[in-house]
Amino acid sequence: MRKWLLTSLTVILAFTLAACGGGNDKENTNASGSKEEQSEGLLDDGKLTVGATAGPHEQILEKVKELAAKQDLDIEVKVFTDYVMPNIALDEKELDLNVFQTIPYLDQFKEDRNLDLVNVGEAVTFPMGIYSSKVKDVQELPKGAKLGLPNDPTNGGRALVLFEKAGLIKLKEGSGNTPAVKDIEENSNDFEFVELEASQIPRQLDELDAAAINTNFAIEHGFKPGKDSIFIESKDSPWVNVVAARAESKDDEAIQKFLDVYRTDEVKQFIDETFEGSVIPSW
Repeated sequence: MRKWLLTSLTVILAFTLAACGGGNDKENTNASGSKEEQSEGLLDDGKLTVGATAGPHEQILEKVKELAAKQDLDIEVKVFTDYVMPNIALDEKELDLNVFQTIPYLDQFKEDRNLDLVNVGEAVTFPMGIYSSKVKDVQELPKGAKLGLPNDPTNGGRALVLFEKAGLIKLKEGSGNTPAVKDIEENSNDFEFVELEASQIPRQLDELDAAAINTNFAIEHGFKPGKDSIFIESKDSPWVNVVAARAESKDDEAIQKFLDVYRTDEVKQFIDETFEGSVIPSW
């Protein structure tokens, strides 16, 4: 009886150890008998998960998804309504890539949050515009007018540069592409600057005299940037949007496959026909 019990316990123990450790296909035994973890490719689960903000980026990705399917690349598009969560989700591996931000924004976000994300390729440019429900020209803005701008440093700085180009203010020399309100050197019309979350500015436009609005949020709100803005960035704007990935996966072949599909003539034609110059392909 005792011999039978010992035998049974041995069998149970062996089975338990096998169930807990022997079935892990992410580990490999090397020549010395120790275990080492295998790296996973982005397509190991059969699809590439790409994040984007709602609006044009989402629409473009849906077109890319359609074309990619013909090349056996399965893309899942996840949509966000702000500029923060797409990078958080990418860092936490809920996404493989995202497409929504400019290089200065990505660099600032990485620094602020200590994230190891990288730019893996240029996508499109969204010229920022100034909009108003009260005036038709920036020169009609009254003294003391309230001007809205995004409250994040990168897009807020971009808005201030746009205000300067429109002749509304003058910034301190050397303030670069990401100035702050404190860098305004001349404000002869005593404009009041109201910093708001970028996605909320279109909804609060009636409470302002004018505002700088990112094109994706302007389009989402029903504006046609080329027609409805009272001043807009030139087409040679340096604020190109990029595809971002985690640094650890930047060389994954799935990323290059995605970029190859994104940068096709079919996608460029879709962008040109759909957005009529409000979104500019970078390739």
